[in-house]
Amino acid sequence: MTDVLDPPASPAFVLVRPQMGENIGAAARAMWNFGLDRMRVVAPRDGWPNPAAVALASGAGRLLDEAQLTPTLAESISDCTYVFATTARSRDLTKPVFSPEEAMRATARRIRDGQRVAVLFGPERAGLENEDIVRANAIISVPVNPAFPSLNLAQCVLLMGYEWQRAIHEITPETVEMAGTQWAETAEVEHLASHYEARLDEMGFFFPAHKSDSMRLNLRNFWSRMPMTRADVQMLHGMMRQMIRWRTRGD
Repeated sequence: MTDVLDPPASPAFVLVRPQMGENIGAAARAMWNFGLDRMRVVAPRDGWPNPAAVALASGAGRLLDEAQLTPTLAESISDCTYVFATTARSRDLTKPVFSPEEAMRATARRIRDGQRVAVLFGPERAGLENEDIVRANAIISVPVNPAFPSLNLAQCVLLMGYEWQRAIHEITPETVEMAGTQWAETAEVEHLASHYEARLDEMGFFFPAHKSDSMRLNLRNFWSRMPMTRADVQMLHGMMRQMIRWRTRGD
């Protein structure tokens, strides 16, 4: 009776006949940036283990230690239920073609369903051969400059890792580091606006008289349009007070 393995929590990234140890190490680092740790290496040109790969892994050496090494692609993906092949060139093969984003979404869905998914990355010189791609269920096509479609191995791994992260986690599109302060309340902004309007009025800023109302309106709109923290409000109050002190000394 064959043991049934639990499905993994992430896809396997398969480096097919990689040529340079440095690129293998950089790929491991890119994978670990996004929590991917299932590396498989098929027939590396310079042998295995590779000291150059270790040097470039920079903290992701565990992935190299645990990487599955196989002499052929068929052996590397023998336990997988769905395989993607990354390529930037048309291959004249009838297969589904996914964008990186949609491929990683589909990968996440398949893994949740208990499937084992692999993503193939070709050697640096020319990428995957058709003999490799025919073993895949689908293609991932990276939308690159058609006049220069070649992607560095580690860059391609990083791109797929990023899309994997987006597929499994809600990514906050924008946030603000408050640096020890809070957003100013409306009353605080109103007080600041009144402070500036009063002092500018004393200095004759609202001139000529027939433009005074529109100038005051624009100034009020300026304050309300600007997102301000309490630290901002305090600083602007201080600036105006200092300018008034400087003007008084000048008189």
